[in-house]
Amino acid sequence: MAKVSVNKHQPVYQMPTNPAAVRTKKYALPTKKYITIAMRYFFKTQIKWVLLPVALILINAVLGITGVYPNYWVYITVFVGVALYILFWVIQFTGITQLAQYKPMFEKFSYEFDSRQILMKINQKEGSVMKWEQILEAYKDKDAYVLVISKGQFVHLPFTIFTSEHDIKVFERIMKQKDLLKAEK
Repeated sequence: MAKVSVNKHQPVYQMPTNPAAVRTKKYALPTKKYITIAMRYFFKTQIKWVLLPVALILINAVLGITGVYPNYWVYITVFVGVALYILFWVIQFTGITQLAQYKPMFEKFSYEFDSRQILMKINQKEGSVMKWEQILEAYKDKDAYVLVISKGQFVHLPFTIFTSEHDIKVFERIMKQKDLLKAEK
């Protein structure tokens, strides 16, 4: 976070704002919600790897039925391996909520969106700027928008933080212009 100096001999600069920008109420991402969204995105991106344990189980089943190589340890190994892999990522995402360097993800921000950038403000004098190019993808959930920055970083924007229905429509239009949110048919 870029913090503005409070030294009385230095000028204090306010965050630049655009009068046509979409502004939101302050919102802090709850840690449980973060873990849920992170795991959902993880499963969405890792769906292709489901084929590996399924293939191992099917190959073992065929070998067991034909009598070529009957065994049960493969089922146990695949189950334990998948469970440990999922547990590893749950621990990773839970650990992120505890680390000091990720604490800014869980602070209360108000957002300003325009076609150039995203302003994330802690208050009128502190905040940071994020360019739209940093957003890998975006999707609309049943109750929020999620802007994905990386596997474990995203911006969660519930519909309730927008001040009006018009702001939601303008925000969607900006995201469609940036080719992040696909037009619904």
